[in-house]
Amino acid sequence: MRHTPPAPRIEVRGVEPAAPAAVPALDFTLAIDATGGPEIRSLTLATQIRIDAARRAYGDRDRERLAELFGAPEEWSRNLSSLLWTQTVTQVPGFTGDTVVHVTVPCTYDFDVAATKYFHGLEDGEAPLDLLFTGTVFYLDGDRLQAAHLPRGTEASYRMPVRVWRELMERHFPGSAWVRLGRDAFDRLYAYKVRHTLSGWDDVVRSLLAEG
Repeated sequence: MRHTPPAPRIEVRGVEPAAPAAVPALDFTLAIDATGGPEIRSLTLATQIRIDAARRAYGDRDRERLAELFGAPEEWSRNLSSLLWTQTVTQVPGFTGDTVVHVTVPCTYDFDVAATKYFHGLEDGEAPLDLLFTGTVFYLDGDRLQAAHLPRGTEASYRMPVRVWRELMERHFPGSAWVRLGRDAFDRLYAYKVRHTLSGWDDVVRSLLAEG
């Protein structure tokens, strides 16, 4: 008897900061349900995560902080769009019926990245995410090993609490933020710091803001 290729259903059960590591990362818990299908020997799961920015409301403070991404408030009706956050690949071991797997997503505090600007710009609430899945399922059809693609349209939605991202950034960058500068700009800042005998970079920025 030949089996129909499995069509797993995937939902997001939760998210939390990954265990202490060299770089910040979030662990998404996925429940994969292939009940009634053949034994799955392995699954190569590619996950694309997008931020569906239009799927939540924004306060005045949010709109002010997100102006760099979406423009002035009067422009949001046409500028509010989906943002690509990340893409990752996870190797899921074999299972029969259903299983739970953790998808680890590296994060950055680089403000040149649109997702970082978005998460930082939210005061509280939830970030609306769309997780789009592709990949290859290896399964047993009788005594034969077969392979099939995940069905088109395999996806899940999830509302990620903003506090989880903030807790992760605070763990890796306590009381601080990360800004990347071009070498020329850094050299000029460093010269300013030395010339004014300032002890730290916060003092440099405060001095320049006061002058401005």
